[in-house]
Amino acid sequence: MAKYLFGFNVVGLSPAHLEYLEELPACSHLIKNGNKAIMKPVFPCLTIPGQASLATGKYPCDHGMIANGLFYRERLEVSFWDQYRSLLQSEPFWETIKKKRPELKTAVLFWQSTLYGKADIIITPKPMHTDQRMIPWCYSKPVGLYENLARQIKPFDLRHYWGPMASSMSSRWIMNAAISVLEKHRPNLMMTYLPILDYSCQRFGPEDPRVLDDLKIVDELIGNFLNALDSMGIKKDSVLTLFSEYSMSQVTGAAFPNLLLRQAGLLSVREIEGREYLDIEMSRAFAMVDHQIAHIFVQNKEDERAVAELLQKTDGISLILTKEQQKEYMVNHERSGELLAVADHDRWFAYYWWNDPEKAPDFAHTVDIHRKPGYDAMELFLAPDKKGISMDTSLIKGSHGAPAEDKDRNAVFMISGDRLEHPALAQEIEMVEVAGMLENILTG
Repeated sequence: MAKYLFGFNVVGLSPAHLEYLEELPACSHLIKNGNKAIMKPVFPCLTIPGQASLATGKYPCDHGMIANGLFYRERLEVSFWDQYRSLLQSEPFWETIKKKRPELKTAVLFWQSTLYGKADIIITPKPMHTDQRMIPWCYSKPVGLYENLARQIKPFDLRHYWGPMASSMSSRWIMNAAISVLEKHRPNLMMTYLPILDYSCQRFGPEDPRVLDDLKIVDELIGNFLNALDSMGIKKDSVLTLFSEYSMSQVTGAAFPNLLLRQAGLLSVREIEGREYLDIEMSRAFAMVDHQIAHIFVQNKEDERAVAELLQKTDGISLILTKEQQKEYMVNHERSGELLAVADHDRWFAYYWWNDPEKAPDFAHTVDIHRKPGYDAMELFLAPDKKGISMDTSLIKGSHGAPAEDKDRNAVFMISGDRLEHPALAQEIEMVEVAGMLENILTG
C-alpha cells in the first residue's frame, strides 16, 4: 500500500497529447512506470461537473453539479463558479478516506466545490471586494497558510488565473504552492488543479502548435514535483496520477440561444440607463449557457414543446434533451433546465441577448464571472481599443461540454508509482471509476 498519493488535474489534456510523449520526459517517465487509459468524461463535459464526478465517483444526477453555474430558482438568479462545498451533494473521496483512516492528512489545491470543505489543507481563490479595490486573496486551511505562501513565493495573481492576462504563471504558482505544502506539511493525499492548457485550447484551438508549448510547461512542472519527491526521499512510497476532465473541440463560431428566445417573444429584458438586462421574472424561457451546453429554464410547462422545436431547428444546435431524455445522460436533476441544449461539434454558446452592442449590459465588457448568467469565453480577449472585453465571438477557437461520443473528445488518466500494485486498467475507463480507485490506494 502506498503511503502518499498525489493527483494532478491537467484540464484539457487529451488522448491526442499522448502522441507527443517523446517531447515530454516527465510524463513519459510516469507512463513507463505505470499505466494509462482513455477516460470517458461525464456529461456535461465541463469543469465543475467533471471535478465533482472525479471526486465523488457519482454522476451529475447524483452530486447535483450540472454545470459551472446554477440557477437559484427561489431567488431568480444565476450564479457561476460558486465554490462552496455545501453545494456538492455527494461525498468527495478525500472525506471518505478520513473516516476510514483519520490519521491520514489530506490536501486539495484549487479544486472547485472545496470552500469551507473538510480536507486538512485547502487553497482556493476567493477574491475580496472592498470599496477601493479587489484583493486577489485565497481562502486557505489551516488559517494563515495562504498568507505564508504569499510571503514565501509571492501573492497569487488572479489576473493570470482567468481573463485576458490568463497565462502559465498561475499554474507555476500553484505548483510552487503544492511543492511548499508537500515540504512543510507532507500530506498523504494531495489533489492539485493545473489550468494552463485551458487557456491556449480556447484561444487558439486544440490543434494549434502553441498548445504543445503549454504542454511542455505542464511536463516541466510535473518534473519539478517529481524532483521534490526525490529530494525528500519519499518518491518510492508515492503514487502519482495525472488526468483531465475533458478534451477540447475545434470551433468556428457561436450560437445565441437567448437572442433566439428573445426574438420569439419568450425572453424579456429591462432597459436600465440605456442598457438591457435579462428579466428572468418576466421571461417565459431563458438559457443558462456554458461552453457547448445550455440549460433552458422554461416557466410554463405548456411552452416546453414550442421552445424545444424553436431551438431544434436552429443552426448551431445539435440536440435538445427533455427532462426525461436527460436521464439517459445522467444529468437529470432538480437543478437542471426543463430542456438542455447541446451545440454542434464546431460551435459554442454565447449568453448574449442584445442586438445593439451599445445596449449590452455593463458587465459584458468586464471580467465578471459571477454576475453573467452564462459562461463568457470572451473574457480571454480584450477589445481592440483595450477598454474592455471583446465581443467578437469568432475569436474563440476551442470549446467543450458536448457529450464525448468519440475517442477524440475523451479525457486521459495516468497512474504511476514504485509501490503501486498496478491496477488492471482497461484501455478505456469511466470518469466515475476514479474516486474509488484512488481511495483504494490509500485505504486498501
